[in-house]
Amino acid sequence: MELSSLTQTNISLPFITATADGPKHIETTLTRGKFEELCSDLLDRLRTPVDNSLRDAKLSLKEIDEVILVGGSTRIPAVQDLVKKMTGKDPNVTVNPDEVVALGAAVQAGVLSGDVSDIVLLDVTPLSLGLETLGGVMTKIIPRNTTLPTSKSEVFSTAADGQTSVEINVLQGEREFVRDNKSLGSFRLDGIPPAPRGVPQIEVKFDIDANGILSVAAVDKGTGKKQDITITGASTLPKDEVEKMVEEAEKFAAEDKEKRDAIDTKNQAESVIYQTEKQLKELGDKVPGDVKEKVEGKLKELQVAVAGGSTQTIKDALAALNQEVMQLGQSLYQQQGSGPTPGADGAADSTGPGPGPSEKTGDGGDVIDADFIDSN
Repeated sequence: MELSSLTQTNISLPFITATADGPKHIETTLTRGKFEELCSDLLDRLRTPVDNSLRDAKLSLKEIDEVILVGGSTRIPAVQDLVKKMTGKDPNVTVNPDEVVALGAAVQAGVLSGDVSDIVLLDVTPLSLGLETLGGVMTKIIPRNTTLPTSKSEVFSTAADGQTSVEINVLQGEREFVRDNKSLGSFRLDGIPPAPRGVPQIEVKFDIDANGILSVAAVDKGTGKKQDITITGASTLPKDEVEKMVEEAEKFAAEDKEKRDAIDTKNQAESVIYQTEKQLKELGDKVPGDVKEKVEGKLKELQVAVAGGSTQTIKDALAALNQEVMQLGQSLYQQQGSGPTPGADGAADSTGPGPGPSEKTGDGGDVIDADFIDSN
């Protein structure tokens, strides 16, 4: 404390220990310079949270009007000098840095208990929350720095024919892949009626209250069957752990993006393959022979690309197949224009081109062996 106003102080610790020779005492002088040297690594760590906060708020140092120091350690001259060096402004030291912490805690307690209603204190999620997705990737449901309390739901569907259960693995972190994030818990929703992929609709809801308690529920919208999990402490991670996870996400952002693109492209291609095969089967003899041959050719090329091609090769094959499928649709409509199609009864054939129930998931993020459908 004295070094906040003096350049040196005496340290006197009598009877700090004892040996066979008798009691031991510490009597020494500590200078401000030596103290700052001992604290240098801590001072260096102050920069990271400031930089992260500004980036999250999308602000620059030039946009900061005033810096108010809070907490007893801000009395250290080196801390105040660092703030001035970083911001170019003299910090505001008019508040008692110890008392203001206690006052803030008291106000927060009043807000949570309902005794204080004219002040709104907003907490945020320190890291993004989401769930495991097809291919070992994380689909984020609630982004980092979302104000609490908050709630968000998304609807997913099965990715395999006859799938009767889904595993919900709740994750926290900023990386693209499950292995690089923190698993908070998991649960299984069983009893989904067997159906073609993409038909069942599973609503997954994330709900975080003002205390940071996370509840995740999954409901099969067809049967009403539900499973859920409650997770405490999702918003109370140590600052150093949060900072480490954010820094790693930034460090590997480009690499993760490339890998995520590869997985998303493959998932999309597999979905299009499934839908195209399903469409050809349903249409049967309604598809002109030459058109069907072209579609099947491009379909085969895409299957080969998915089996061992590069991401760009898959994208090229996918684009080529989509082009042929569009030609297929055009030829069918031309047939309808020249004469009635069997079973059409003057209306568009229900088995013709166009999205079926499972096609709602075609280009979305794939999750829990399922595909993204909708969001609320």
